[in-house]
Amino acid sequence: MLNRIILMGRLTRDPELRHTQTGTPVASFSLAVDRDFKDKTTGEKSTDFIDIVAWRQTAEFVSRYFTKGRLAVVEGRLQLRDWTDRDGNKRRSAEVVAENVYFGDSKRDAEGGAYAAPSGGYGAPGGYAPPPAPASGAYAPPAAGDQFAELSEDDGELPF
Repeated sequence: MLNRIILMGRLTRDPELRHTQTGTPVASFSLAVDRDFKDKTTGEKSTDFIDIVAWRQTAEFVSRYFTKGRLAVVEGRLQLRDWTDRDGNKRRSAEVVAENVYFGDSKRDAEGGAYAAPSGGYGAPGGYAPPPAPASGAYAPPAAGDQFAELSEDDGELPF
């Protein structure tokens, strides 16, 4: 069996950190995730709003470093919960239980800076991993010197 989900989207609100009766941290938030295709009638992309719940160190990490509007990458599993509302009606909710949450942007991007994060996000459950130092922005050719040498002998037994 396989239950694996990877999402990338923007937080629709600041994460809400609570603690269970036994003191276990739990954070809840939601992601706005654009669909990959456009609606035929409107020509616009639809957005799904997906509820996320994170536990323990991941919950503390999310509540400490993520805010509304930040781009997040969430890796986890889908969980369905059956519950009864105040009127006694049976309900079912789907949510993603986050196992890992990563930054999808850099802090400077979130604050409106010009620095663009290199591929991927940063961070890990339980701690902050700062982004690597930005490159100069230009391609750097290999170090000077000939890195290739001509073959002096040909034994005639090439594999192709």
